[in-house]
Amino acid sequence: MRPPVNYQTLPSWILVGFIWLVSKLPLRVIRMIAAVLGIILWALASKRRSIALVNLGICFPKMSDVECRRLVFKHSIRCAQAALDLSMMWFASEKRIRRVVRMHNEENLYGNDGRPTLVLSAHFLGLEAIGIRGSMIGPWIGMVTGLKNHVFNYMLERGRSRFTRPLLVPRQEGLLRVVKAMRRGIPFYYLPDQDISTKETIFIPFFGFPAATISSVSRLVTVTNARVITLVFKMVDDGYEAHFTKEWENFPGKSVEEDMVRINYFIESWVLDAPDQYFWMHRRFKTRPKGEPNVY
Repeated sequence: MRPPVNYQTLPSWILVGFIWLVSKLPLRVIRMIAAVLGIILWALASKRRSIALVNLGICFPKMSDVECRRLVFKHSIRCAQAALDLSMMWFASEKRIRRVVRMHNEENLYGNDGRPTLVLSAHFLGLEAIGIRGSMIGPWIGMVTGLKNHVFNYMLERGRSRFTRPLLVPRQEGLLRVVKAMRRGIPFYYLPDQDISTKETIFIPFFGFPAATISSVSRLVTVTNARVITLVFKMVDDGYEAHFTKEWENFPGKSVEEDMVRINYFIESWVLDAPDQYFWMHRRFKTRPKGEPNVY
């Protein structure tokens, strides 16, 4: 339901109006405006900057402090650019979005054997743009966490539903609705690389450091007899490039741990290809094995 315009929501609606105006600009201008906002983010968001620096120190212990700070500075600009790119995803025409977000090998999304598809991806900048562009192929299943700001929560849901009606499952509801929808043939866009502190996590190395990793992927694939593919994307100067891979072979493997190691290795290789675009400001190592201190 669309939030009303009142004294509480008016500032948010004014900001939405600004975003609508931004959507009319060329992408290069949007990215320039966002770069300025990214510099402000770097200067003011000291807590998030600190989290990102800790994450980089853990994942890349040989990287110098200067290199880490440089990378987080670039990452802050990328964050702002990905956020402002949403102006196009919310308001631009389908033709323009297809031109900006280019998806390759779309035929890999649906198999020929009638099995459901689990699309593995990760929390890289631009994931909202990729999800909205992907919805042009057909409906998706996605797990979501609601925002406290009702106006922006509404705009996010509206943007995700512009071209098809996705099944957006609140994370706290679990996976039952997901399983039922997958069995009806709807692809599940799944990002298992955040520390959400649930009982379904196990500690798997991420860049050699134990990270709480969601372990439900193997169970989902087994229960639904799904095929697993990956969706890899990258922010480039003139938009985004995204690729659907072919089906993973021999998945699930011999154990859940083996499967999770494989998934984390896949994400690591992606991070190494675009280190400024992984979402470093999330507390990836928040949950620690018993007896280990908080790293943040």
